[in-house]
Amino acid sequence: MKQLLHSFKTGHVTLMDIPLPGFSDTQVRIQTKCSLISAGTERMLINFGRAGYLQKARQQPEKVRQVIEKIQTDGLLASIDAVQNKLNQPIAMGYCNVGKVHAAGRDVMDFKSGDRVLSNGNHADMVCVGHRLCARIPDSVDDMTAAFAVPGAIALQGIRLLNPTLGESVVVIGLGLIGLLTVQLLRANGCRVMGLDMDPQRCELAESFGATVIHMRDNVDPIPATLHFSNNRGIDGVLIAAATQSNAPIVQAAKMCRKRGRIVLVGASGLNLDRNLFYDKELTFQVSCAYGPGRYDVSYENEGQDYPISFVRWTAQRNMEAVLELMDSGLVSVKSMISHRFPFEKAQDAYHLIYDSSSTYLGIILEYANETIQNQKLKSCLTVNTSQKASPATIGMIGAGNFSAQTLLPALQKTSARLKTIASKNGVSGTYLAQKFHFEQSTTDLEDIFSDSEITTVVITTRHNSHANLVMRALDSGKHVFVEKPLCLTREELYDIRNKIKELSSDAPVLMVGFNRRFAPFIQKIMHFRKTLSTPLCMIMTVNAGNIPKDHWAQDIRIGGGRIIGEACHFIDLLRYISQSPIASIHSTAIPNETNDTVTIQMTFENGCMGTIHYFANGHRRFPKERLEIFTEGNIIQLDNFKGLKCYGPPKIKSFFPNRQDKGHAAEMTEFVSAICQGKGSPIPLNEIFEVMETTFNVINKEI
Repeated sequence: MKQLLHSFKTGHVTLMDIPLPGFSDTQVRIQTKCSLISAGTERMLINFGRAGYLQKARQQPEKVRQVIEKIQTDGLLASIDAVQNKLNQPIAMGYCNVGKVHAAGRDVMDFKSGDRVLSNGNHADMVCVGHRLCARIPDSVDDMTAAFAVPGAIALQGIRLLNPTLGESVVVIGLGLIGLLTVQLLRANGCRVMGLDMDPQRCELAESFGATVIHMRDNVDPIPATLHFSNNRGIDGVLIAAATQSNAPIVQAAKMCRKRGRIVLVGASGLNLDRNLFYDKELTFQVSCAYGPGRYDVSYENEGQDYPISFVRWTAQRNMEAVLELMDSGLVSVKSMISHRFPFEKAQDAYHLIYDSSSTYLGIILEYANETIQNQKLKSCLTVNTSQKASPATIGMIGAGNFSAQTLLPALQKTSARLKTIASKNGVSGTYLAQKFHFEQSTTDLEDIFSDSEITTVVITTRHNSHANLVMRALDSGKHVFVEKPLCLTREELYDIRNKIKELSSDAPVLMVGFNRRFAPFIQKIMHFRKTLSTPLCMIMTVNAGNIPKDHWAQDIRIGGGRIIGEACHFIDLLRYISQSPIASIHSTAIPNETNDTVTIQMTFENGCMGTIHYFANGHRRFPKERLEIFTEGNIIQLDNFKGLKCYGPPKIKSFFPNRQDKGHAAEMTEFVSAICQGKGSPIPLNEIFEVMETTFNVINKEI
């Protein structure tokens, strides 16, 4: 199947062949019949992509500040790599999709196969969407009309925030798709409506929908006309649906409003507000977010948890349904708003039209081929490359996120491994990485990895709650396993994995966890010095982890396990490795809060070494993220963020400051692949992996 993708780096729009996307228990998979290009939003994305680096920076000053902070902590080259990786990732285009339900997750009760539905799915032959962002289409509403119901829901949510009453005077600034739909919805609500736009054809359409219009040509001042329109009382409310960086819409809105008028921003506008205007009139201003409550709420979109109607009458889904009902009743009409229709295979022509400043367009519909042709394209596995070298380490990778793209795959590509298959849920990121790193196949079906007899090794980089299950499936399939930390989230999962290894005994495949820091060049220098010491070490590991929101998946105990299990295990392993001794005791203290991610862990080792880990989420970004200090025999070794080593005392290790930060990922992957090719055991002894995970669980138990 094909999907339309956009590059933030170049601004180019391409049709990419990808595998059939997978779907979760709370999603529906929809076979697309048509989709609507949201010209304002999608043109903005294209313009950003085609802008130069300096223009991109000017448009996103907050991102620039983040990059500068990253340079200060991680170094220039690592920061450049991160920015390039982000810009190179393909972005799915579109959010106005109409089609038939192809399949539904087991927790979906509202939809079944064959239902005709509207969703916020992308421009693709097949899309997977959370069922709370879908709505069933009435029989009398045709597909192309229904596609306008998503921008209609955006318009409706803005109106709900404006809260107009029967007979009020409302001005709509910007008469694009959302502005024209807003005009119709306001008229259906019994409001007197005036529309402002620079395009005469859009003004004519708004007039046909019952609005009084002002053609904003030649810098015309709309204030006198709006005053006349409101019978000299001032406008009750203004809804801004324009897309501009200018402050003009917000200034005009404030000037035309009556005292205690309301302004709602649905589009994009400069927000250099004139305090006196808002103060003197006691104006209310609010920004509207998408289709309504539930949008961008993970529990609503991904888990399917609805808001009780008695408390939240209008959710994103119920707004979509309301617009479809208004279309069904004839109160909202969009036929005259359709300016162009393109076959999906020629979608790039539609974007050339959008980017051409001399072109006139409004509603652009993409139409998809018939079902027979589509079904021929629906495969879960896609061949990308057939020129791989043979290797005992033939890789099937599960997970295609940022970490895989930026860190693991560049390291893995340099080894002697054969990169055969990469699996991702939606197929887009997996196919992109398959092309970039020369995998043979991209798939959305995990069985393509576990059942493939040629694949000897599974690399797992998915979210933490899936690690244990995937490790067990790989071991049951007789495959070697590399799994990013943590190995698992519970003691029960740890015992199951340990018992499985015992059961397999001498035939057990290699199992390795991504404790990469012990492989870092700096740590190896320290370990070389360590061999000369005869007295115990005192170690302090300070982790300036930084704050992440409590609703981030890593903070969710069910998904990420929390940050101690999810990340602090790294540093328990590092001190365990440097000490070269089993952990004898552990004590932890935490600052009580909702996330329990500011913790001090004190460890003693059987050989007398001591270690303290300060894992703090309440520091400043500009301080080094990771600082290791070792005190021993009149020496102090200080390692800052794996990019600078200082030594105090006799010069047994020279201070060293390389050009690039190196946390050991490349050496880690080289050791792992070599172990498989040479028939050795795990580069990290299994007893240490299990000991570190057991210790991490002890930290959590004592902390709680």
